[in-house]
Amino acid sequence: MADFAAMFMRKLAPVAILLCAAGACSRGASRASSAERSSAAPATNPATPVARINGEVITAGDLDKQAKPQLIAIEAEHAEKVHGAKSQALDGMIDKRLLDAKAKSEGTTPEKLIEREVSSKVPTLSDAELKTNYDQMKAQGQPLPPFDQIKSRLAEYLKATKTDELRKAYIGKLRSDAKVQVMLPPLLPPKVEVAAEGPAKGETVAPITIVEFSDFQCPFCCRAEPTVKRVLDEYKGKVRLVYRDYPLPFHPLAQKASEAALCAGDQGKYWQMHERLFANQSALAVPQLKDHAKGLGLDASKFDKCLDSGEKAKVVAASKKAGDDAGVNGTPAFFINGRLISGAREFTSFKEIIDYELSSGS
Repeated sequence: MADFAAMFMRKLAPVAILLCAAGACSRGASRASSAERSSAAPATNPATPVARINGEVITAGDLDKQAKPQLIAIEAEHAEKVHGAKSQALDGMIDKRLLDAKAKSEGTTPEKLIEREVSSKVPTLSDAELKTNYDQMKAQGQPLPPFDQIKSRLAEYLKATKTDELRKAYIGKLRSDAKVQVMLPPLLPPKVEVAAEGPAKGETVAPITIVEFSDFQCPFCCRAEPTVKRVLDEYKGKVRLVYRDYPLPFHPLAQKASEAALCAGDQGKYWQMHERLFANQSALAVPQLKDHAKGLGLDASKFDKCLDSGEKAKVVAASKKAGDDAGVNGTPAFFINGRLISGAREFTSFKEIIDYELSSGS
């Protein structure tokens, strides 16, 4: 139900550029004008000129250095898209073969099988039931037009959602009965060098290091916290987490929140403040940060001096630059032994890479 408002609004309004979507808060990207780009083939020699401005040369090496962060992000995104396309295609092949085999064994067709096991079991909702679903969405804060205007589309949406749910359950049972094993290698983004500097959890000698770039005001970063905790719990002794600040420009309270956590760290309570800030994302203004410090039993005078002086700003800036250099363009971003995954991912996304790294001894 939570996706209906977004689906409906897409039908009513032109496509917009979203700063927070697909499980991550993004800082966006800029593009150069096509009139400023040359059609020449890219140079491979770092000393080769690629542009001249009043006689001053920009070399291929200069360009590579400047473009490195964007290229890292593009390479990781490409690897993810390729893996996603293969995974989706493989799932489709497995599902088709299972349905074909089941239908053949029962002397029917896959279409009739789906009609019997899925479509026929989807209930038709009454107007009262549709209104109940509509009211629940409104209560969750979703901006919806009047009920009478969207009743038919709401019915279609709920029917499609239930159909998909029942189909997945049926296919899941077929997979379980057939003992399907998927041996497609996990998504393995290219490795990137990232300095593991900052507040950390886990053994320093752990074979897996996760460097997380995050923003205390980012809702997706907050959503990722339980998954990160699960990773640390299930791979205790094998995973070390290093947290690095990456306050986004459109989150005006994130910078001082990052500084506040570091100031708390000076008094030995970084992670307590870290958890408190994510648990209170609507209370990150400076006075509230000071209240949080008092609530943690910190020395208020020392904390306030640290926060008001801005002495931790340079630490946050260094962390953000490290993220930029590594190709971070949104939060949260995780480098698992240097392999970048972006957004508030499910546990399995971490597990696949961690298990691969542990088995390969990388």
